[in-house]
Amino acid sequence: MRKLIFAAVAASLVSSAAYAREYVSIAGSSTVLPFATIVAEQLGNNPSFNTPVVESGGSSVGKKGVCQGIGTEYIDIGNASSRMKVKELEYCTANGIAVTEIKVGYDGIVVAYAKDAQPLNISKADLGKALTAKVPAGEIRDWNTTEWIDNPFTHWNQINPDLPNIPIRVMGPPTTSGTRASFVEMVNEKGYCKKDALAKAALKAAGEKAKVCRAMRTDGAYIEAGEQDNLIVQKLQEDTGTYGIFGFSYLDQNSDVLEGAVVDGSAPTFDAIADGDYSISRSLYFYVKHAHVDVVPGIKEYMAEWTKNWGEDGLLSDAGMIPLPEAEMNEMKSRMKDLPALTAADLK
Repeated sequence: MRKLIFAAVAASLVSSAAYAREYVSIAGSSTVLPFATIVAEQLGNNPSFNTPVVESGGSSVGKKGVCQGIGTEYIDIGNASSRMKVKELEYCTANGIAVTEIKVGYDGIVVAYAKDAQPLNISKADLGKALTAKVPAGEIRDWNTTEWIDNPFTHWNQINPDLPNIPIRVMGPPTTSGTRASFVEMVNEKGYCKKDALAKAALKAAGEKAKVCRAMRTDGAYIEAGEQDNLIVQKLQEDTGTYGIFGFSYLDQNSDVLEGAVVDGSAPTFDAIADGDYSISRSLYFYVKHAHVDVVPGIKEYMAEWTKNWGEDGLLSDAGMIPLPEAEMNEMKSRMKDLPALTAADLK
């Protein structure tokens, strides 16, 4: 009986709190931000709804924020450029919150530079070796492959003589970013530590897993630039000796001043990402909180607005988002309607 009374009171509080806010509140990934903003503005053209408020903060902010609680002080939807992990979903469950996962499109992670900078044509292995915090001592002392040392490389051509003879200096997102999480997994871990023979031998000898390579350098070679990718775009134009890491859409929208590095033989283009030829690519998501759907005006309509702007000729594609295949689009449309709760089994 006490549980029933508590549930009824809680439901009443949720309803009154949510109705106190007459707009959809969204936060999370800086990569998803421009696309979510486009969709929000499209909904705002409908006089029946207020324009949703879309904020950045990083994928971890979006995934944690949507799971923190129920009521007007909590966001309704969390954006992410990296998929929710089981531990993140457990945080939701512990707070009594169910969410539905919606995949909205695909994106490439680019290493960009100003048009008048030295071009970069690099492998994922060399890129990971340049930016990971530690490398096997055997990289500089052939007699020792088990010890891991702080990354000693200061110039790109020390990694590979075909690379530019300039200092390694790369601006990119912080640890809260899904772009950062995806990059270090695909490049540092899988591109370098799981492919490089010396790194694999050193890992085995030390009894370590390749995940240790996800840590980025903190000696100035890698510079955390916050969650504002537009700031990186600006800095690259001011400093032609620096490269920058961010989502493809920011390169696409600034193609008049920036170029994208060729990675593993493929340039970051719309077609190359869509076809899978460009290897540093990932999915984009948002997570919608069930408890707010029927009480915060505009959530259902906001989700529907995404579907109106999907496809190769839609506004989102024009902004640089790689569209989902038709089968996935239809699946996501069904999810928006049926709202299946995300489970741990879905994430394994």
